[in-house]
Amino acid sequence: MILVLNENYEQKQFDNLISWLKSKDFELHVSKGLESTVVGLIGDTSSLDTDMMESLDIVKLVKRVSEPYKSANRKFHPLDTVVEVGDAKIGGGNFSIIAGPCSVESEQQLCSIAESVKKSGAGLLRGGAFKPRTSPYAFQGLRQKGIDLLMAAKEKTGLPIVTEIMDISHLPLFENVDVIQVGARNMQNFELLKELGHTDKPILLKRGLSSTIDELLMSAEYIMAGGNEKVILCERGIRTFEQKTRNTLDLSAIPLLKSLTHLPIIVDPSHATGIAKLVEPMSLAAAACGADGLIIEVHNDPPHALCDGQQSLTPEAFDDLANKVRAILPYAYK
Repeated sequence: MILVLNENYEQKQFDNLISWLKSKDFELHVSKGLESTVVGLIGDTSSLDTDMMESLDIVKLVKRVSEPYKSANRKFHPLDTVVEVGDAKIGGGNFSIIAGPCSVESEQQLCSIAESVKKSGAGLLRGGAFKPRTSPYAFQGLRQKGIDLLMAAKEKTGLPIVTEIMDISHLPLFENVDVIQVGARNMQNFELLKELGHTDKPILLKRGLSSTIDELLMSAEYIMAGGNEKVILCERGIRTFEQKTRNTLDLSAIPLLKSLTHLPIIVDPSHATGIAKLVEPMSLAAAACGADGLIIEVHNDPPHALCDGQQSLTPEAFDDLANKVRAILPYAYK
């Protein structure tokens, strides 16, 4: 249930309303905008009489929310959420690019790429320390050493780092990681999501391989229900019958999600297409259709990359892409 309050209410009225609702054991989400204040009630609201609530002087309108996701729902939080990471802002009209290699291979490799993407305008550095791979014989990442190398690259460039967590037991290793990424395969690892809900770190939540938009929002709700509202959604393509691309990039999800949730949404064109030459056009399309950012794989020597070289851009190609994105969004680019 949401309550839209009348304008120019007295603070005492507001305090009394909030106190009374809390006494009913509801979890409250208050969003104060320029034109209205919205109070979201999370819990069993079946006992609340809608007519009685609307009779209160402070209440303008009462709506029951049918969607199972509450904290992530734009009805509860009309204003866009802006997630700030270092100097970068994602959401609310801000646009940021996260760039870096699929996997951390060496300090020289990582720092070289980090310096290049920063010069081109990337606001955050991505790099896989733990790598989920289809084959158990493929390169699985450098693990803790990879995180140490990411920290070294951050110290050298100042870029906040983004890396993927695979298991709850790894969480202590992520103490100094700026943004924790939940990969597509872990989108419905609910125990992991619950634990991340108790952290104060931004969480980049990727859409699952065959997950619906509602399922993505419910996974975000798991994190937010624990108290962590710093969630960034990521559309990274879904699995369809098409075999010419690695996945099918669902750009229609961007404007649709914008209507359903206040959370920022970024796009991963690298994993979505799996083909380097498709990354630029899909990045520009994502920027044009309202995405709040991009996460792009960049490697200084793609043919010899240990992971996903075929979808990685060279630093020069990334610089060209970043300039084109800047031309589309000159006032939003960070």
